[in-house]
This record gives sequence, C-alpha cells and structure tokens, in this order.
Amino acid sequence: MQSKLPHIGTTIFTTMSKMATDYQAINLAQGFPNFPVDERLIQLLQETSSENSHQYAPMAGHPLLLQEIALLTEKSYGRTVNPNSEILVTAGATQAIFTILQALVHTNDEVVILDPAYDCYAPSVLLAGGKPVHVSLKADFTPDWDKIERACNERTKILFVNNPHNPSGRIFQESDIQAIEAILAKYPNIVLLSDEVYEYITFEQKHISANTREALLNRSVIVSSFGKTFHITGWKMGYLIAPEHIMIEIKKVHQFLVFCVNSVAQITLAKYLREKDVQTLGAYYQEKRDFFRKLMEKSRFTLLPSEGSYFQTVRYDAISSEGDIAFCERLVKEHGVAAIPLSVFYEDKTDTHTIRFCFAKDDQTLINAAEKLCKI
Repeated sequence: MQSKLPHIGTTIFTTMSKMATDYQAINLAQGFPNFPVDERLIQLLQETSSENSHQYAPMAGHPLLLQEIALLTEKSYGRTVNPNSEILVTAGATQAIFTILQALVHTNDEVVILDPAYDCYAPSVLLAGGKPVHVSLKADFTPDWDKIERACNERTKILFVNNPHNPSGRIFQESDIQAIEAILAKYPNIVLLSDEVYEYITFEQKHISANTREALLNRSVIVSSFGKTFHITGWKMGYLIAPEHIMIEIKKVHQFLVFCVNSVAQITLAKYLREKDVQTLGAYYQEKRDFFRKLMEKSRFTLLPSEGSYFQTVRYDAISSEGDIAFCERLVKEHGVAAIPLSVFYEDKTDTHTIRFCFAKDDQTLINAAEKLCKI
C-alpha cells in the first residue's frame, strides 16, 4: 500500500500525553482544560437528552443553533450573517478545516501556511491535492508580510492564518490585518482561511477578527470552536462562516463527509448561548495566565508574550542546549511535567529552544507543575 501521508507518524500530542501517563507526570502538553464544565451546560445537556432530539439534524446545522451563532456573531463583531446560507456547524474545527480545503483546493493549488502552524493544516492541504507553502514567522512570532507576500502568486488559492495563534499565543495587530487586506487586493483569487478558534480567549486586547473587516468578508472563511470557547473539547463542536458563493462549495463536501453533526449537542449549545456571555472568558483565562506566570517568575525559563489562547511559550536556553524534543522528553522523565516542543510545528523543524505549556488547568495543577519547573 502506498501511503498518502508517508511522512506523517504519531502526533506529538499523542506522544507527550502517553509519556505523561507512563511517567505519572503533570500534563501541561495537550491543549485541554482539566477543570469541570459549567454545571448549567450539563443541566441543559441532560434536559435536551430527554427530549425528542436524537435523530439527524439538518445538514448545515440545527436551525436553533444557526440562529444563535448569527446572533453571537452580530453581538461580538457587528456582522450580520445569514444563518441559512453563511454558517455551517461542523464536528470540530479540524473537520471544518479539512472540509474547506477539500472544497476549495484543486490539484497543485498552493496554500500559504505560517509556521509554526497547527499540525492538521499541511496534511489537509496534501490530501486535497494541494501544495503547502510554508513561511516562518519571525523569532518573536510576528509575521513578516513582505516575505509572506513573496510566497503568494497566481497559483495561490488560500492564505491560511491563525489568530489568536497556536502555539505562540500572539495576536495580530491592526497593521497585520491591513497587510492581509493588501495581499488579497493584489491577488483576487486568494481566499483567506482564518482559524479563530481562540477568539474569545484574549487578554490585554481583543483579537481583530476577519468578521470585522469589510474588505475581507467576501473573501474569507472563518473557523470557530465551541470546544475551545466552552472548554468542551471532547464534544468536537465547531462552525465556520463564509459568504454564500463559497459556502455552497463547502457544503457539497460536508454533506458527504459527515452530513450533519450531533443533534443533542447542537440543541444544547443553542440553549446555552442564550444564557452565556462569552465576553467574560478572556478575563477568566487571563487570571490563569497571570497566576501561572507569577508561579514561574523564579524559574530559569524565559517567559514569552501570551496575548491569547491558553498557551504559554517559554525558552529554556538558560537550562540546556539540547533540542526541544529531547528536552521535553527529559522534562517528563526526570522532572514530571509534560510540555510540547515547538519544532514540531515547523515544516523545516526549526528549533529555537522553545516549548509550550497549557495553563488551562486548575490552580493546584499549575502550582504543582510550577513547583517542579522552578527546581530545574
């Protein structure tokens, strides 16, 4: 059998989480919270489960949830979207991304990806028959737009961005959004794929969504995640917003990929969105970020900016000169804490001696982890 992804093995997230289990280490590697889900959400789930809500939902999404997403988008960004033609509920953001690329990318189309990049981006491009074109961010994880523009050409179909950014935790500034607009103005065939799954987890300043930019609305597909927003990652619930002429093509793939998404979860989330103020989430996670950074002040790690998401990147140059994968393996085995090495997010395996911790954990977990890390 000839593999379609011959270079792909077990993901670093699976590897590090298994090591954390094997060595009984504290898992700050994989990006999932370990604190309880909102009790009200569980109540609504139980309520919905007792109703007649167990058959197929409409292909694009349950009408109640589509309407609530439209209202959420208007409240959050001032954008009016048509719930019937511009929103698609997906089985998580990863399925959304795969579906978009299958719908829009043809053989030998190019997709510009900014490294370090989440690990599903490039394989999804390859499976669609496209060519990933990797452009590295600067050392401080900000974009070099001149370099990115030089990577674009008439064959470029998609510019893929992630804001707030995983793994770095950085967010785009106004000048970055203007640079994107300039690139799309120069290349009218490029579609912006904006991965905004951490959109409600921002700190000192909010991220600038593609939803808010008039010049981008007709050229953008925007991906969101209920799993990240409401820390229900196991539900695998996401959605995307796109103009109707693009959404028509995406829905063609979606209907044959999954057809529809979990009906009970959709109705539950529709009810929950009527009650929940998502704008409070940034402050909640900022407290956790600040708490973890305070705990780490006496460590030998250099803490880098964390402006959004629930990740804290650090450099370990003062501790070791070994590669980041080897360092993370030793961190688990000898010090009992699991982290993610950033080199795995680069196509060329760039190693800047930087690793990523997830601070979406309860306080005691963060205290225990920091105690171990400060002893190194």
